[in-house]
Amino acid sequence: MADILIHLAVLFLLGLFAYWAGIRTALPRVTLLILVGIAIGPSGVDLFAEHRSQWFPVIADMALVMLGFLIGGSLTLRLFREQGRKIIWLSIGVAAGTFALVFGGLLLLGQGLVIAILLAAIATATDPAATSAVVMEEKAGAKAFPQTLLGIVAIDDAWGLLIFGFCLVAATGAAGDNGIHLLAQGLWEIAGAVALGVAIGLPMAFLTGRIRKGEPILVEALGLVLLCGGLALKLEVSHLLAAIVMGTTVANLAKHHRRPFHAIEGVEWPLLTLFFILAGASLEMNSLVASGILGGAYMVLRIAGKIAGGWLTGRSLGMSHAESTLTGAALLPQAGVAVAMALAASQALPELGNLLLTVTLASTVVFELIGPLVTRYALRQVGARDLPASS
Repeated sequence: MADILIHLAVLFLLGLFAYWAGIRTALPRVTLLILVGIAIGPSGVDLFAEHRSQWFPVIADMALVMLGFLIGGSLTLRLFREQGRKIIWLSIGVAAGTFALVFGGLLLLGQGLVIAILLAAIATATDPAATSAVVMEEKAGAKAFPQTLLGIVAIDDAWGLLIFGFCLVAATGAAGDNGIHLLAQGLWEIAGAVALGVAIGLPMAFLTGRIRKGEPILVEALGLVLLCGGLALKLEVSHLLAAIVMGTTVANLAKHHRRPFHAIEGVEWPLLTLFFILAGASLEMNSLVASGILGGAYMVLRIAGKIAGGWLTGRSLGMSHAESTLTGAALLPQAGVAVAMALAASQALPELGNLLLTVTLASTVVFELIGPLVTRYALRQVGARDLPASS
């Protein structure tokens, strides 16, 4: 127990150092925390190896359900009335553009149909944690462009899971029992998460803030959020999506208090600090070299696909050239969902598993490091230009 407490203390102090460095450099706190994690992970000095594998799953799940709840809190009816059409079409456009460019590009480079379609589907996934953390750090959540980004990351992984589910069925053979089972599993992961989020969100909207007049107390907020995450994991549905739906339900139905999410915000950053450091410690730097030319091509095509999809969709919606370009660029971070997709594909197609995992892990390292930088750049550029939500 003494060792555990000391290790946690060191991780928090390293997070404090990253916070200090972030104030004095142009690097986002997320990137610095991941770099700290890489330094203490197997690619660096390899600290706390006996505890990292035990801590990371628990901390990651807790951090993601709280983050999902906070993201869901931003998806109010007012936002959907003002930007709902833009958020939905941009999320679809960016996902479709990424899939199309990665798929077509890999085929032109001589890759097989199965590899091309699976990597294209994996490329659609993003990292809501990194994108949201940069928005929170920049304190820009009340502005139109950051709200658009938060709306997109709240739903784009749902599109990604749907695309991946159909692509995996196509890759394994739609006529086979295994393919149909995988598709049903993917649909259940999304539909079950939505149902669970609503089922817990409805009573939560009524109960929170009534035990003590005013805003909800931390105990009731944490209890219900963690209950949602635990049930989602038990039912094998997306815990992030379930928390987002729950947060959206509470934000739109809890009219007896103004901020049902204030209590969670106080504990979110300490958990995210541990989450990003341990995420960095779990990254395999060797996969960068092992991915070779295919990994490099995949990363370039994914960047081009995100930007092209955002630009084409944004321009069709009447957005300015700059904002349309920066929307896709701000969605480059990629992490857990992509790795989960690669693991599912490797289990269905063992002969391709090593290649898929190597490319996905390599791209995760790159996009987790450069993605937050680009997201911060996009937020600051839009803020500096004072761009309207649409023209």
